[in-house]
Amino acid sequence: MPRIKMIVEYDGTNYHGFQRQANAHTVQAEIEKRIRQLTGESLTVSGASRTDTGVHARGQVIVFDTASPIPAERWSSALNGYLPVDIRVLGSEVVADDFHPAFAARQKTYYYRIWRERPGSAMQRQRALLCYEDLDEEAMIRAAAGFVGRHDFQAFCSSGATTRTSERTITRCDVERHGPLLVMYITANGFLYNMVRIIVGTLLEVGRGRIAPDMIPEIIASRDRARAGPTAPPQGLYLLQVEYGDVTQEKA
Repeated sequence: MPRIKMIVEYDGTNYHGFQRQANAHTVQAEIEKRIRQLTGESLTVSGASRTDTGVHARGQVIVFDTASPIPAERWSSALNGYLPVDIRVLGSEVVADDFHPAFAARQKTYYYRIWRERPGSAMQRQRALLCYEDLDEEAMIRAAAGFVGRHDFQAFCSSGATTRTSERTITRCDVERHGPLLVMYITANGFLYNMVRIIVGTLLEVGRGRIAPDMIPEIIASRDRARAGPTAPPQGLYLLQVEYGDVTQEKA
């Protein structure tokens, strides 16, 4: 059976994350349900990232094996006819039988959106963190550079993680202003549980003046979760891109 790879975009507002769970509405379960309606097949979809409840994706990668005669390049349009409007397939192709979107990933990029202007935005409340307080954005930019490199990020991992090692390599950690939005981009070869949201929460504490920008290396070295900032809310977080093969750094 051919293995189909898809790039999937979704608004995570109404889902309890990507991964299928008992008695919960998830993106994976919704996609599997719609494939069953389309082809009659009961199959399992594998994803590149387990995005959490309320987290969005612009570039989630999924694969599944199918006996359907639908041509690979037609899968995206065929499945979009069955999917709800908050999940879209952006592209589809055949890949090798042993390709797994999580295990084959070389690096992933997430970004986090913070809406900075009053009186807020009714349209952005589920797609960005609404934050109107004074923030030292220049200090946040300086602090972000301290995360780049290979480090033990245990201080930026929520309890309950089951990974064998907490060492990861961050190749990009930028804070950029785009009109009313403050956007944080983070690229790494992998992420710990809630790692991006804790980094964002820590950078917000820098912006508030509660953590000095030059304290980031010391917090990382401490491996102490209590030294880092709080976990930022989920609605501002997006999985932007998953990269495979020869990685080339491009500005997201």
